[in-house]
Amino acid sequence: MREIEEIKPIVESLIFAAEEPITLRKLKDIIEDIDSTQIQEAITQLKNDYEIQGRSFQIEEIAGGYQLYTKPEYYEWITKLRKKSGETRLSQAALETLAIIAYKQPILRANLESIRGVQSGQIIRLLMEKDLVKVVGRDESLGHPLLYGTTKKFLEYFGLKDIKDLPKIEELEAP
Repeated sequence: MREIEEIKPIVESLIFAAEEPITLRKLKDIIEDIDSTQIQEAITQLKNDYEIQGRSFQIEEIAGGYQLYTKPEYYEWITKLRKKSGETRLSQAALETLAIIAYKQPILRANLESIRGVQSGQIIRLLMEKDLVKVVGRDESLGHPLLYGTTKKFLEYFGLKDIKDLPKIEELEAP
């Protein structure tokens, strides 16, 4: 049985190195001779350490796993970095389409287009290329049209633990 102080740097390095949120199960599989509660304790202690040290990042539980995220107060600096590195952003139309899919999923393209009032095929393809949207099934209606929903990458992109963490529609309405 390993000590928490021995586990913390291992857990930290795995979370740091993972390209996507790393699950508790995967951490347990990689670090042998420990149980899930020890990993969770190590993560809790790391979170506390970062807070006490005033670090610019934190560990967040996102899309069923753990990932390091920069704190929101450093957003403007990260935005400048991404603009310099040429990272693409989503257009207003893509964000609108993505929001409708996220809140109404599973949704037919026809229903999405009736809400937006414009054709959305190109934007849906773009969102699928970015792995933010996927086909989640087929409707039972005539022709069995495709149903669209969001992906795990969508949760990662917006820093959500679960789709239920989306803001409630009432919270978004203008006063």
